[in-house]
Amino acid sequence: MAASIAEGAKHTMAEDPTTLSVQDPRPESLPKRVRESIQRDEFPPADDRGRIRVVMNNLILHIHPSKVARPTLKFTYTWGLGGLAILLVMLLAITGIMLMFVYTPTPETAYNDMLALQTEVWFGQFVRNLHHWSGNLLVIVAFLHMLRVFFTGGYRPPREFNWVLGVSLLLLVVAANFTGYLLPWDQLAYWAVTVGSSLLGYIPVIGDRLSLLLLGGPEVSAATLTNFYGLHVAIIPITMMGIISFHIWRVRKDTLSIPRGVDEPRPERYERLTTLPHLVGREFVFALVMTALILLWAAWVDAPLEAAANPDHSPNPAKAAWYFMGLQELLLHFHPVFGAIVVPGLALAGLVAIPYLNFDTDAEGIWFRSRKGRWMALTGAVTALIMTPLLVVLDEYWVDLPGWLPSLPTLISNGLVPLAILLLMLIGYYAGVKRAFRATACEARLSVFTLLVVSFIVLTVIGVAFRGEGMALMWPWEVLA
Repeated sequence: MAASIAEGAKHTMAEDPTTLSVQDPRPESLPKRVRESIQRDEFPPADDRGRIRVVMNNLILHIHPSKVARPTLKFTYTWGLGGLAILLVMLLAITGIMLMFVYTPTPETAYNDMLALQTEVWFGQFVRNLHHWSGNLLVIVAFLHMLRVFFTGGYRPPREFNWVLGVSLLLLVVAANFTGYLLPWDQLAYWAVTVGSSLLGYIPVIGDRLSLLLLGGPEVSAATLTNFYGLHVAIIPITMMGIISFHIWRVRKDTLSIPRGVDEPRPERYERLTTLPHLVGREFVFALVMTALILLWAAWVDAPLEAAANPDHSPNPAKAAWYFMGLQELLLHFHPVFGAIVVPGLALAGLVAIPYLNFDTDAEGIWFRSRKGRWMALTGAVTALIMTPLLVVLDEYWVDLPGWLPSLPTLISNGLVPLAILLLMLIGYYAGVKRAFRATACEARLSVFTLLVVSFIVLTVIGVAFRGEGMALMWPWEVLA
């Protein structure tokens, strides 16, 4: 009976195609099966097709195009600034998460946590140094990256909106640094934030409400520390990650601008190389070198930490963070509404408008547009280096518009009037260099842009190194002593 049942079952299985046995196509080796489940493509790839597949199917590498034009690999075209910015963001995320485990955002504990990092937490001071200097360096790198894109014409169509995204990221980088500046809760941080946040009060109509919302009260307090901590570790980083992802995606979709020499025509065809290894290899080596340099700097130079915050004792002078010193310097020469709101607002609007202005030269990929453009950029820089300190000194010791125009409100005599004078000087400079060099509008705008950028840098240096007690002009060795 049992034998007949078994025989019947055997006959049935032989006739049922759904029970046919198959051979497992995977490798016999279990470790190899695990490896192939993670990295499906052959690695290292044997040919260009394999390299393209690796880039397209990799979570990280797929943000690159599968192939890039050989000229775009030239280091002196981009200086690796975009990649360095991404590296710094990664370092900030890693070190920031580590610091969150030993930091509590309350006035009673914040400063003691900073001291504990120095004396009790293994490598605590080093991690804080790395976070602090990476954040400051990111401000500089993001600014330089913006300058590089402008001076090489990388914002030309179809990349106009990506320029706007880049400007937004620069503002977010500054905001991230500013909100993190308060967290040590020392004298330097407390009063720098007090000075910086006071600028909000000059915004018409909504200034006071905005300042109250940000500070959590009429002055810097425990509520401010909580607000800044939330912005620093959550709101701003999440926003930055979203815009960075969009920015990188647009770089890939809009393609990279092709570098070329001053007298070199736009190439009709150019050699394209696989991203792996030609671009990825360069990025990897550059990232290793820069990481090593940042680690060495963080190991040797400590992040500043002064005495615990004391709301009753203001330092003299009370300065904003260094990246706001240009604005603070403007406040010494303009009515607060113009120095804190109107002038920065016009500058920001001009930055956003740059890629949408008409262009009359085919200069994409050429540093400073042309040979003439290089001389015009130099002219703008030299003019700024001479005229900015001269105007500061004149306004400090001789010019007194409110005193000369006592019948006018200070909003006009110390705001609208000097702004109108400066705008007329800029218009005159634009017309003058355009006529003197017989330049195009693009070349003349480049010279004006250089003039304004260098002027802002000079104002920042004056505020940091030449303003001493009472914000009076002093020699750097007296200020920085």
